[in-house]
Amino acid sequence: MSENQNYDVIVIGAGPGGYVAAIRAAQLGLKTAVVEKQWLGGVCLNVGCIPSKALLKNADVAHTLRERGKEFGFSFDNLKLDYAAAVKRSRQVSDRLVRGVSFLMRKNKIDVHEGTGLIKDKSTVQVTYKQDGQTRDLKTKNIIVATGAAPMSIPGVQVDGKKVITYHEAILQEHLPQSVIIIGAGAIGVEFSTVWNAYGSKVTLVEMLPRILPLEDEETSGELAKAYQKRGIQILTGHRVMGVETTDAGVRVRVSPGEGQPEKTLEAEQAMVAIGFRPNSKEIGLENAGVKLSQRGFIEIDERMATNVPGIYAIGDVTGQLLLAHVASAQGIVAAENIAGVETIKLNYKMMPRATYSHPQVASFGYTEAEAKEQGYEVKVGRFPFQANGKALGLGDYGGFVKLITDAKYGEILGAHMVGPDVSELLPELTLAQMMELTSAEIARNVHAHPTLSEVLMEAAEAAEGHPINA
Repeated sequence: MSENQNYDVIVIGAGPGGYVAAIRAAQLGLKTAVVEKQWLGGVCLNVGCIPSKALLKNADVAHTLRERGKEFGFSFDNLKLDYAAAVKRSRQVSDRLVRGVSFLMRKNKIDVHEGTGLIKDKSTVQVTYKQDGQTRDLKTKNIIVATGAAPMSIPGVQVDGKKVITYHEAILQEHLPQSVIIIGAGAIGVEFSTVWNAYGSKVTLVEMLPRILPLEDEETSGELAKAYQKRGIQILTGHRVMGVETTDAGVRVRVSPGEGQPEKTLEAEQAMVAIGFRPNSKEIGLENAGVKLSQRGFIEIDERMATNVPGIYAIGDVTGQLLLAHVASAQGIVAAENIAGVETIKLNYKMMPRATYSHPQVASFGYTEAEAKEQGYEVKVGRFPFQANGKALGLGDYGGFVKLITDAKYGEILGAHMVGPDVSELLPELTLAQMMELTSAEIARNVHAHPTLSEVLMEAAEAAEGHPINA
């Protein structure tokens, strides 16, 4: 730690937004510090994005061995699946990346203050250190708030961390629940459905809105619902949770399909609440500096990531722009570049990639067909199924499709909605094409290696142009 406690930039929070902002600021010659009360890498690296992907890989193997052995030529006299081993592997993956972040802090000469940060005014951050409880005032020219968000709960529902849990307990517990009710069918809900179902748990997915993944394209969420029902996951959409109580055996969840309709009572070993997030904007001193918040408590920012107070910036989930790790990282880079006064970009949140690591995966960006029409575009849609793709057939994973939304007049790419094998890996070609103003005709002309899943993008672009080759 530097003896001089005066900084150009102090970043409060070291998640995917905060640590990336700190690195970029340091690269630009700014004396930088990070204040982190719990983990370098934040929720994403420690109990979110990264360990969950390790669990999903184990789940994919487990599902193949349990359900598809005959198809692939496997047979077992007594197959045993060790869920605790999967969790331990996920922790190893997480720990490795967290150590990497610690190394990057040292490499870039960033001071790390392990403790809770409190903004006393726009140039002072008070740190209460985790190790000894002592406090110290750090002076700075700029502050970047990157404190993230925490899971919301249902009014009247007590999360006890054992029978009623959030993603935090779910990602760490080595015990496999024999039955589980997941409340909320967004990305977290459907991902844990995939994991636990693959290991043989009885999973019930409850969603208040009319469909799972309600923020995604209707056709893609419908395709995922069909795949889940085929796997034996019970889906209750349009059902509101009326109450959750713990029992000796586990939990009892009361749900209602609508006003005037009889309630249903569901029972399971555990219930997981995955209904969304609230910003971590309280008790960090924002009011001391006069930082403006929205009605929901998110920090209001402009395109520079600046708040209404000069010298105070905010990035990531605490801003409520788009609660995704890669968006936080992009915001962090923009914030640091604006502070340093160098050339930067403006982020288009509508065109940010979104990925859900269910099985099959769901990935998207931009406008849906309906949204594009509402914006006044004359729309062309190019659609191509994975069942006509040689690589997908070889993988034995060929459900789903790619749907490309284009502007009929210019061929401009307005959005894409995909469901199928590893579609998250197909997003960058399309988002780069959109950012560089390429057209569907140019994607169609780009020669794609054969056989690859990416050929489905080429075929969808050909379809948008009116001359599909393999359909």
